[in-house]
Amino acid sequence: MPLSFSRPDHFYTADEESWWSAVDKALKGAARDRLTSHTDDGLPVQPLYANRTDQPARALRAKPGAWTISQRIDLPDVSAANTQILKDLEGGASGLDLVLDPIGLGTGRGTQIKTVDDFARLYAGVLPDLIETRIDAENETFGLIKEFLSYLKSSHNNPAAVRLTASYDPNAAKTANAVDIAALKAVAEESVACGSPVRLLTADGQAWHNAGASDAQELALVLASAVAHMRALENATLAPEEWARRISITLVADANQFGTISKARAIRKLWASILAGAGVPQDPVDLHMVTSRRMLTRRDPWVNLLRNTVASFAAGVGGADSVCVLPHTDAIGLPDAFARRLARNTQSMLLEESSLAKVMDPSAGSGAIEARTDQLCAAAWAFFQEIEAAGGLLAARQSGLVDKKISETKTKIEKDIARRKRPITGVSEFPNLGEKPVDVLSETNSDDGWRYAEPFEALRAAAEAHERATGQAPSIFLATLGPLAQFTARATWLASAFAAGGLKASEAAVYGSIDEMAGAYEKSGAALACIVSSDTVYENEAEAAAKVLSDGGAKHIYLAGKPGDKEAVYRSAGIGTFVFAGCDILDLLRDAHGLLGLQSAPAEHELEDQA
Repeated sequence: MPLSFSRPDHFYTADEESWWSAVDKALKGAARDRLTSHTDDGLPVQPLYANRTDQPARALRAKPGAWTISQRIDLPDVSAANTQILKDLEGGASGLDLVLDPIGLGTGRGTQIKTVDDFARLYAGVLPDLIETRIDAENETFGLIKEFLSYLKSSHNNPAAVRLTASYDPNAAKTANAVDIAALKAVAEESVACGSPVRLLTADGQAWHNAGASDAQELALVLASAVAHMRALENATLAPEEWARRISITLVADANQFGTISKARAIRKLWASILAGAGVPQDPVDLHMVTSRRMLTRRDPWVNLLRNTVASFAAGVGGADSVCVLPHTDAIGLPDAFARRLARNTQSMLLEESSLAKVMDPSAGSGAIEARTDQLCAAAWAFFQEIEAAGGLLAARQSGLVDKKISETKTKIEKDIARRKRPITGVSEFPNLGEKPVDVLSETNSDDGWRYAEPFEALRAAAEAHERATGQAPSIFLATLGPLAQFTARATWLASAFAAGGLKASEAAVYGSIDEMAGAYEKSGAALACIVSSDTVYENEAEAAAKVLSDGGAKHIYLAGKPGDKEAVYRSAGIGTFVFAGCDILDLLRDAHGLLGLQSAPAEHELEDQA
């Protein structure tokens, strides 16, 4: 019997009014705006959007078909880097992100390349005209681009047939640097002479993102850098019709799927506006996207595989021309071949098994994504105009405008992380205190800015150092009251919350009396205790439980839940802190560490600030 879809209340036939009517019933009188959330830019995200029929599908990539699978190459030894390159290309990569260290800084990140011969060793067995090459050697990038062009000619490769990009952005360096016009002019003349279409400058959003910028701020700063690059190309005597095709743009893809898709789509609209305003011919933006480093965690790094998958999916759907996935162990140290293979295969599976690149513009017409794209364009353009009004990107940085804006955004994000309103799976949510370390080639951390998980990771490291020194893991006793059903939910939540700071919670148990619970506490040896049950049970037993725990030597007593109008009574009974969803868990954990005498190491970005 065929299925019938003629019922008026069927999902596919329900209209917006019916939907809102059902929502109002679920809200039980609460305002509808409770369902509206906001992005880091303060842009509203509505619970329901209508289809957009005014936005046709667009060809998001300059060329139809798959995006370039770009692999980061940063192994210090040239021979090891060559081995990795061959593995990556044989495994499906179609581009290379070369991170080079020409002056031997010894940071553990960056292949030590100086000469044409070094490039010949690095690319032994490689066919450069079949792949895309991106080179980042910081201030030495222009010089090494010239060396690479010389390598191509000496190895009988046609420079005109090789896709090449100088992927360093001096405008985004820690110390703001204007483009070296003399060096730019020299490499531009060399590229013209040999026919190379090398993209000479990149407007890179990674530094801004890793410092704490929002999506709109990243877009605005990339636009400002691209405009500064155009001015530099003009001074390098390149014709205006050359400017657009000599610039590449790099944006960050993170695990915010809709945000990343919208950001990728927004940059194409914004770039078209920039070119129109500059009066130069339209040319599709060359969009490279790199997965976010600030979302990566050192703890439970396997979850990073999921974050990377969402990010690379969104970059591909959003229309990136090339995508680089940072290995899941990148925040821990120099990734090994296994981690790099997983990074590469993340994209290969999306392309080959999910066929993502076979749909021209998958998100066209989506009300949510089209709205977010428009919002990002408006917010980014407003900030871009503010930067230009301040005299351009370098002047805006020197005046403090850029740092101030990013700092404000970062502070809001940090507050949400501390309160677990922005949960970090495996770190602030569902941490695993028994996790085993993963393999890396060396524990050298790239100096790439702030990460979400740093403050919690610092607490975990301090807890582990304490356990190594004393043979005893820092712990907290869960003083559970009443029957199992009264405390299970809160006990589970609390165990996860305290584990985020490396504190091991005792097993939740049913006790026959408060005295029995007090005896279990004394046997536990824990210095901290948390009373756990329902508000109803607290009415009769919380004060007595606090007294016996205090008499038993507890340094500090917590209570799970909000105290309501009994806060004064509970505090007078000896309860010092109330733990509930939305409270500042990070601050609470730091206080707990202080009570236990644990010393936390500074977070990565704090060490950078001290340096």
